[in-house]
Amino acid sequence: MNYAELGFKAGLEIHQQLEGLKLFCNCPALNSDEIADLKAERMLRAVVGESGVVDKAASHESGRGRRFIYVSSSKDTCSVDYDEEPPRGVNLHHFHTALIVCRLLNADIVDEVQVMRKIVVDGSNVSGFQRTMLVGRNGWVDTASGRVGIPAVFLEEEAAQKLEEKDGCVVYRLDRLGMALLEISTDASLKDAEHVKEVASFIGMILRSTERVKRGIGTIRQDVNISIKGGARTEIKGFQDLKSIPKVIQKEIERQLESIKKGERVEEAVRKANPDFTTAYMRPMPGGDRLYPETDVLPIRITKEMLNEIKIPELITEKTAKLEELFGISDVLARELVKEKIDLEKYAKKFASIKPEQIAHILVDIPKDIKTRLKLDSDKLNESGFNDVLDKLNKEEISKDAVTDILAMKCKGEKIDYSKFRKAGAGEIEKEIEQIVKEKPGLNISAYMGLVMAKLKGKVDGKTVMGILKKVVK
Repeated sequence: MNYAELGFKAGLEIHQQLEGLKLFCNCPALNSDEIADLKAERMLRAVVGESGVVDKAASHESGRGRRFIYVSSSKDTCSVDYDEEPPRGVNLHHFHTALIVCRLLNADIVDEVQVMRKIVVDGSNVSGFQRTMLVGRNGWVDTASGRVGIPAVFLEEEAAQKLEEKDGCVVYRLDRLGMALLEISTDASLKDAEHVKEVASFIGMILRSTERVKRGIGTIRQDVNISIKGGARTEIKGFQDLKSIPKVIQKEIERQLESIKKGERVEEAVRKANPDFTTAYMRPMPGGDRLYPETDVLPIRITKEMLNEIKIPELITEKTAKLEELFGISDVLARELVKEKIDLEKYAKKFASIKPEQIAHILVDIPKDIKTRLKLDSDKLNESGFNDVLDKLNKEEISKDAVTDILAMKCKGEKIDYSKFRKAGAGEIEKEIEQIVKEKPGLNISAYMGLVMAKLKGKVDGKTVMGILKKVVK
């Protein structure tokens, strides 16, 4: 597609859940598996916003006349979640996280934060509104395709989780409701589908760099706003992963082009991404008419003391680049070390006789191999177990080819006799090779390699064996 000729415009809204307690109460922020022992029912209707007008998206939802049932466990929800008690003030840890993210996104932090109510009557909020607050404005990030503006950074409440909908009744679970959520909006300068994907990935990296965000499926969501010449702005929700973004955008452009070709008017709307990368209508596009001030939470004035307390974390990309330069390892290994929070520098100093790249391989790649190939629970491996194996390898008491077998035995809880993995000397290896060649003459060097490695499994490394084989096999 020629995106420039299409008059393509796109922007992102990224929603990231934060780790810790909920935003306006002290309930845990988690997806609970406790049995629900609380229940409430509600009917919600749209009300006017601060502008004195009822938002059209809220009016649409209100007109559907649905009944909402809310369930939860009393172990992880409270009366704030059920809107039976006022909010208990903004969680300052999450507020501080929002300030950090503003700095990382080069955004101007506002002088005073006013919590607002955003009317939402699809049942996802028991109260009929979502609390949200603007924290930063006029930020930016640099990308391979140019600078992208970040007009707004919000701190807000997460919605409840929908369980089922049937016969005009929707059931929601409330343990997710009220989690702290950062919403980051870009401007409409994204140039094409791949650029959208790049920016989503980059902002996601920035958020993970704070080490204050939740990880895993569903903890970060991207909404993409797109438009083309002759079409209309469309907000697409429900992307399963970053890889699907370009495919969904392409399908949506094709849908709008087809409507334009038929002479049909393309209406602004919110649509959801389907598994086949097409989109389906959800509701009209919301506007500013759904906002009005929150009366139960006082504004927060930003002080110099607050700003001075902000410590900017090192970005994941910066940590990765340092590891690559310092230890000469691949970017893939470096990213995994950062992701798993493994201090390679500490291990490299402690086990100086082992190359850092080999240490990284043992700490990152071998546990994955044990889990996928041997079907063992490599999560049972701990720092003590790795230190034990690395110490033996550092002293040359075992060969590097024995490491996987030893760590696999640790996963199974087996007692390890390290004498069985004693590293064979050059003389012993050469003697074994000469004996094998004598017993099976005429084979190629690869065949002998396999026989020797099988005979001396765990006691030698392949490089040493190949060197001796090249001398013995003519």
